[in-house]
Amino acid sequence: MKTSGKIKLTLYLFLFAGAALFTVLLIREGVPQVGAAVAKAGWGIAAVVAYHFLVPVFLDAAAWWSLFPRSDRLPLHKLFWMRWVGESVSTLVPSAAVGGDVVRARLAAIDGAPLSISAASVIVDVTLGVFTQAGFTLLGLLLIVDVTGQKNFVGPTLLGTLVGVLAVAGFYFVQRLGMFRFLGLIIARLANSPEWQSLVQSGETLDRTIRALYTRRRGVVLCCAWTTVSLVGGSGEIWIALHALGLQATLVNAVILQSMVLTIRSVAFPVPGGLGVQEGGYLVVGNLLGIPGDAAFALSLIARVRELALGIPGLITWQWIEGSRLVRARLARAGR
Repeated sequence: MKTSGKIKLTLYLFLFAGAALFTVLLIREGVPQVGAAVAKAGWGIAAVVAYHFLVPVFLDAAAWWSLFPRSDRLPLHKLFWMRWVGESVSTLVPSAAVGGDVVRARLAAIDGAPLSISAASVIVDVTLGVFTQAGFTLLGLLLIVDVTGQKNFVGPTLLGTLVGVLAVAGFYFVQRLGMFRFLGLIIARLANSPEWQSLVQSGETLDRTIRALYTRRRGVVLCCAWTTVSLVGGSGEIWIALHALGLQATLVNAVILQSMVLTIRSVAFPVPGGLGVQEGGYLVVGNLLGIPGDAAFALSLIARVRELALGIPGLITWQWIEGSRLVRARLARAGR
């Protein structure tokens, strides 16, 4: 079996396992009870969708925007919709957990930003985002221990967070050492063709640009600050959902749910969309906070509705842009 076939098979297996877990949890909590809880949310669902679009997506776009050098910086409103499209791809396309970041880098390049800047800014943004999320995970742990007194899961969570941070730290250091030139050199040698030598030069340019972005301390600090505000601010949509479901809507509970579910979903990244895993996270953490199982499951479903409500238009926008470019290219070739 070819490598691509093995990857697809693995993806489908994870997707099937996630769907099975989702179904088991839904049946366990009761389909009628969960459905009634979601219906009770009513206006809250639309409010969650609007809030996520206007707050976390915008703040994430501001974090990305701050990394661009002033001379190559695109307008914030353009990076805003690019960030939305990228998130839509990452959320709804099963095989594109990282593909959304590639898409937003491509869109930035299409809009006029240098390709090296577009790619490097996304790589640095993702790297800093993981470090920042690790801090947010620690905040959630401190709050949940303070609120519930439960400590039995702190060790595994800290261990998982530490492993993730070390992995990203390793990724950061190889970026500083020049990993993309090295990869281009390996590919060029394996291909044994002069045509592939351009990869070495492109990789060297990308490495140099990444290092230059890291030396812009103001940009790095602003990116981390905006990402932190986005993570904490993103808890607002959970607060809205809790309030709409008639549950105890406190900022502390919202931050705990936000940080723990994000951490659980990040650890289970091989599962497309975190299907089943996200629901399990809401149930486990919700139980610790005294939230009934059907309501906790409803919280997860509201998040799913938000993903679809924002993601489908985002995918359509992406396909429209790519389709329009393809049509223009064909018309240009036909007119020669």
